[in-house]
Amino acid sequence: MSWSNWSGSVQASASLLRPTSEDALAEAVRSASMVRPTGAGHSFMPLCDSDGAIVSLEDMAGDLTVAADRQTARIPAGWSIKRLTAALWDQGLALANQGDVNPQSLAGAMATGTHGTGRDLGNLSTFARGFRLIGADGAAIWCDAQTNPDLFQAQRLSLGLFGIATEIVADVVPAFHLTERIEKKPWGEIRERYDEMVAEMRHVEFWFFPHADSVILKTLDFTDPCDPPRATTDMEETAFRRMLNIGAVIPPLVPTLQRMMMKTGMKGRRRGPAHAIFPSDRSIRFEEMEYELPRAVGLDTLDEIVTWIRRKRLPVSFPFEFRVVAPDDIWMSPMNAGPVAAISMHQYAKMPWRGLFADAEAIFRAAGGRPHWAKRHTLTRGDVDTLYPMAERYREVRRAADPTGKFLNTHLAELFS
Repeated sequence: MSWSNWSGSVQASASLLRPTSEDALAEAVRSASMVRPTGAGHSFMPLCDSDGAIVSLEDMAGDLTVAADRQTARIPAGWSIKRLTAALWDQGLALANQGDVNPQSLAGAMATGTHGTGRDLGNLSTFARGFRLIGADGAAIWCDAQTNPDLFQAQRLSLGLFGIATEIVADVVPAFHLTERIEKKPWGEIRERYDEMVAEMRHVEFWFFPHADSVILKTLDFTDPCDPPRATTDMEETAFRRMLNIGAVIPPLVPTLQRMMMKTGMKGRRRGPAHAIFPSDRSIRFEEMEYELPRAVGLDTLDEIVTWIRRKRLPVSFPFEFRVVAPDDIWMSPMNAGPVAAISMHQYAKMPWRGLFADAEAIFRAAGGRPHWAKRHTLTRGDVDTLYPMAERYREVRRAADPTGKFLNTHLAELFS
């Protein structure tokens, strides 16, 4: 059976298993020589690739259980963020933050350090308070800060190396509503005022087409209770797709097409429940690389990359996305050295991307950046050791949890075997 990630760039010929119970999952893990978990396939790196079995928990039975103090919930790990946040809303609760899409499984989002935006808001892994795992021997094990604490610390951003999570206890907050505003702003103005805006509003991010002089600014902030919005997208997708397809056929036209597109008026507003406002539809396929940089150098680094693209008239067809994320203390988190600016570089899936990403990655690395684990990067084992002081401790916990390397694949073995 063939498995593919969302963008189509990672494919595997493996047994795709969809257990409906924890017993069935345990038996599948026990009998497999190699097994990798998968969620929605939104990882651009070959994290889910396997020569043995690939396991999806989408069909697993399970219920959401809210703690008596309503500060945490016990959640089926294979639930999508979309399913989870709708169920929490029915209980008057929410996640404190989300990213801008919601098909990913909660386990997959936490395993890779997926994040949204916000000066005081960490990635989704920071919400975790405990995990129930099916280990390499098929036995269930629980870990949290008091029980199996080293396993818990490693599992907070696990890359699927320590077992397959079936339940996660995570922080939740009272339900809230948001207003989203989209508007076009001059790049120079955003460079000057971005830190000020971040201090004023809960969420501030922007998209920057590298051949245009304006950015698309998106802000989110609290609002009074209101009904869900009708629209679920924050870009005019038809015109964008048309521009991408023309650029894919005639790459030298990309700079002109971007400038033409950004001359149009761009303004929008949505209000509604937080879980309906955070995500937007994403149906156009792309490849992505994202680096988390020290926040102090984020805007300068973006300016450097855009200047390089303009100088060489490179056909980078998608906009850059710029966000800020709070620091954390997770062993393998790109945010564990302090607050970061997250810069996402995309390229249309129909256009070449490897050479572009390799050259841009050198700029990100020179600025002290560390990659999002699920987005394109070329880290070596030595790079991991240099960037993450706890890397060898992480490997020790992995070896103890999985002595035969059942949860490794070729990519992960190069970094963590």
